Amino acid sequence: MAAAVTAAERQSDVTVFEASRTLGGRARSLAAQRPDGVPLTLDNGQHILIGAYTDSLALMERVGMNLAEALWAMPLALPYPDGRGLQTPRWAAGWPAPLDALAAIATARGWSWSDRLALVRTSLAWRAAGFQCPPSQTVSDLCAPLPRRVMAELIEPLCVSALNTPASQSSAQVFLRVMRDALFSKGHGSMAASNLLLPRVDLSMAFPQTAQRWLGLHHPQTARVHAGTRVIALHPGSDGWDLQMEHQGALSEERFDQVIWATAATPAAQTMRRTADEAQARAMHGDVARRLESWTSITQALNFTAITTVYAWAEGVRLSSPMLALPAEPDAHTAPAQFVFDRGQLQPNEPDHQGVLAFVVSASVGDRSNLQSRVLQQAARQLGLDSLQPIQTVVEKRATFACTPELQRPPLSIAPGLWAAGDYVEGPYPATLEGAVRSGMAAAQAL
Repeated sequence: MAAAVTAAERQSDVTVFEASRTLGGRARSLAAQRPDGVPLTLDNGQHILIGAYTDSLALMERVGMNLAEALWAMPLALPYPDGRGLQTPRWAAGWPAPLDALAAIATARGWSWSDRLALVRTSLAWRAAGFQCPPSQTVSDLCAPLPRRVMAELIEPLCVSALNTPASQSSAQVFLRVMRDALFSKGHGSMAASNLLLPRVDLSMAFPQTAQRWLGLHHPQTARVHAGTRVIALHPGSDGWDLQMEHQGALSEERFDQVIWATAATPAAQTMRRTADEAQARAMHGDVARRLESWTSITQALNFTAITTVYAWAEGVRLSSPMLALPAEPDAHTAPAQFVFDRGQLQPNEPDHQGVLAFVVSASVGDRSNLQSRVLQQAARQLGLDSLQPIQTVVEKRATFACTPELQRPPLSIAPGLWAAGDYVEGPYPATLEGAVRSGMAAAQAL
């Protein structure tokens, strides 16, 4: 949808095909039901944005979304249930970067002055180095001078939430880019770059559905959105690309001058492989086939990590903050979730969301039922919530690419007139909403 809006703004005729009936891909709403029978609209995973996601936030505003209504803005904070952790004090909430982050570090509860000074020194050293490091370096290598408490309570949870990859395996260069934008750059509008932005509406409404309405209002003659329509084949033509679609069992075909392929990496690679094989078998479009083959090989070499969101409910439950970091335990198997979100606080005017919690397990390992059981036991042990009942557990097995050092990501251009858009496409960001939006916009601008 970011590609569609950007292309429409540039006066292109736009047609969007979405296989699902709900727009949004991996950031979409889903229907659920509380254990007491109350219907709910949840998301297919709990997401978070930051004030540094300037392209995403600007695009949301351009299509008519009121950011204050759609997002709960919190000053930089990673509080733990016992009150420890990094929290920007109220008196510093409006300070410009990086002063707000320095105030949060200086007042971090449970940290010694040596912990705080070590983080300040290290952060300033990153800045002095231009947020550059050897491409082979991991986050653990980068942060080796930091005390164990800072690593456990800040770096590890930040790394696994931003890159969905453990610090020992994550690219230090990508991590530094995120840190630079979050702590030392200007945010969007009145938002500080370090602000944590928690969705107050379901994700489909937060952007995709609003973008669809915007297209219909501003480009009614030149923009079409077809939900529930799957593109099942892609064929190179002499003057464009032929798409074969399936909708409710009926097949159709249509030619387009240019195509932006905006699925996840695996189905994109599968489609490009079939298209390359077809072109080679027919001895047609030799250069196109070679480029498709090259792009596919790079994409298929990516490794992926999972994210699990466990939704649970108990009447009257309310956390001390809309978002809490959960402490790691010596046996990581017993405490898989890194964060918990109180959806009742995020949507205070929605009675059905009161008492609903979302536990996020980044880089998750294990099956759905086992993860759900372990998270509920963790909630009972760390939060004293032994009455929680599960609502739904969403496991995205290939949620993000593993953001490892020196990773080669597929380029934006696949072949002449064929472009890729997705959070896995070559770019400075890890697999985030901002990365996805930027790739969509870049693809549309390249048309």
